[in-house]
Amino acid sequence: MAESETQSELAVTFDGVDKCFGSLRVFRQLSLGLPKDQTTAIVGASGSGKTTLLQMINGLELADAGRIEVLGQAVPTRQLEAFRRGIGYAVQGAGLFPHLTARQNVTVVAKLEGWSDEQMEARFVSLLDTVGLAADVAERLPRQLSGGQQQRLGICRALMLQPPILLLDEPFSAVDPITRLGLYESFEQVRQIHPSTTVLVTHDLREARRLADFLVILDQGKVVQSGIPQEVLEHPATPYAERLIESQLS
Repeated sequence: MAESETQSELAVTFDGVDKCFGSLRVFRQLSLGLPKDQTTAIVGASGSGKTTLLQMINGLELADAGRIEVLGQAVPTRQLEAFRRGIGYAVQGAGLFPHLTARQNVTVVAKLEGWSDEQMEARFVSLLDTVGLAADVAERLPRQLSGGQQQRLGICRALMLQPPILLLDEPFSAVDPITRLGLYESFEQVRQIHPSTTVLVTHDLREARRLADFLVILDQGKVVQSGIPQEVLEHPATPYAERLIESQLS
C-alpha cells in the first residue's frame, strides 16, 4: 500500500482474510484496500474468487479468519440485514422478483425501511430518469421488460436507499453489446449524479478500463496486481496479468 493511501481513504479493507468452502481454499491471508468514492473493478478468470470477495463485503459470506472492514466498521456476524441495507447490490440478470412490478421491485427495501409513499415515488421517478427508463415501465412485470431494462431496474433497486457503497456482480454481461453500451452510459450518469464507492466484478478488461478508477487482478485467490487501470494495463507485473491483458486487449 502506498504511503499516501491512508486508512481514511479506504472504503473496504481485507486484513489477513482466509476463506474456504470445505476443502476448497478460496483466499489465504488476503490483504487488500479498496479506495473510497471511486469505482474499483475486480477482474480475473472464473474461480479466482471475484464473487466471493464481493459477497464477503456484503456479509453474504463470512471470513474464516482475518478482518474485513466496510467504511471503518467490521462486517458483523449478527444483525446482517441492517448492515446490508447500507450496501447496494446488483447482480447479473438483475435478480428482480418476477411477481412484482418494476415499481414494487425498486421500492421494496424502502418500504421495509418505513419510507412514505411520497418519498418512495419521488426517489423511484428520479432513479428512472437517471438510468434513462420511461415512466411507463413502472407497472410492468420483469417478463414484460427487455434485458437492458431489467438490468437498469436492478441498478435502481440497489441505489434506492442512497447507499454509500454499491456492489455490482457482472451486471452488464447478460445483454447484447449494443445494450451494454447503453448500460455503460447509464452507469456513468449514475456515478455523476449519485457518487459513491462502487465495487464492480467483471471478466471484461475493456469494461474495467472504461468504468473503473482502480483495478484489482485476482488469480486463484491472490491479488497479483492492483492500481490505476491504465498503469496496470500498460505495465503488467506478473506473467498471469500479462496473459490476461493480452488475451482481451491485444
